[in-house]
Amino acid sequence: MTYKPPFTITADILNLVADISQQVGALDASALNASPQLRKQNRIKTITGTLAIEGNTLTEEQITAIVEGKPVLGSVRELAEVKGAIAAYEALPELHPANLDHLLAAHGLMMGETLVGAGKFRSKAVGIHKAGVVHHVAPPAHQVAGLMADLTRWLAQTKDHPLISSSVFHYEFEFIHPFSDGNGRMGRLWQTLILSKWHPLFLSLPLESVIKDNQQRYYQALEQADQQADSTPFIHFMLSVIAQTLAQNAPVNALANAPVNPGIDAGIDISGLKTPEAIVALLAANPALTRQQLADAIGKDLRTIGRALAKLQQAGKIIRVGSDKAGHWELRL
Repeated sequence: MTYKPPFTITADILNLVADISQQVGALDASALNASPQLRKQNRIKTITGTLAIEGNTLTEEQITAIVEGKPVLGSVRELAEVKGAIAAYEALPELHPANLDHLLAAHGLMMGETLVGAGKFRSKAVGIHKAGVVHHVAPPAHQVAGLMADLTRWLAQTKDHPLISSSVFHYEFEFIHPFSDGNGRMGRLWQTLILSKWHPLFLSLPLESVIKDNQQRYYQALEQADQQADSTPFIHFMLSVIAQTLAQNAPVNALANAPVNPGIDAGIDISGLKTPEAIVALLAANPALTRQQLADAIGKDLRTIGRALAKLQQAGKIIRVGSDKAGHWELRL
């Protein structure tokens, strides 16, 4: 192997790899993948997150409607971006991370309706500009094909742990900036693909959504890696995001093994109820329900559920006993 991207495996990185590996081992990927509703929800969060980073303003609810084939009001470009992302993520199980033809095909799916020349490497110089300031100048266009061939060859041959190699690839991909547009969402897509070949759990985790929640740190890690001329800071950042994603999905076994809709499946009719009333009805039947399970059952996002729970607590109608992870709710009606 002739080409090796510059990076250093630090003690912090090793500790994060060990922690993530332990978390992955504790989660039941087969149970998660067997839950179509949870898998769909996380995919929608993924698409919402990765597009929001690039300025797409469509909400999780709107993207859910698009996934379900319902009409949505929005700009032609934003709607096309969502449809492209849906197609690219649906194709992931059939793609191979070290295959350049697969990478180009995925870019064609992702950007086909919004970019002339989608599925082809750029032919012009590009840079990253923020507020009129140049933050990164990508390598010349005539070098792109060779650089991407070197990078994918390294990926195919490296003995580094996929948690590390996927992060290195992500950074190097963004540094090369091989396409005229769509590089950010493609870099995130490809890291998810690499991770999914290590463990299929990553096909069902909303990693890109957590990156969006840490967007400023994401950009800072990319810039710091540029300044140091190696991807170590970015590896550390991405591993911390992966660990955070896994921690947020730690109750996934309970969710996957619970009824798809605990309200309906338990014989509780919550149709027509306002969100606070629906929460009370569900908690009366099962006080151990998590915020995510409540959101799943009622069909609302976590913020809406959080606001409704806060109002119920302020009104003295419910109290939380124990921690968010291991506790339960008690009704005070």
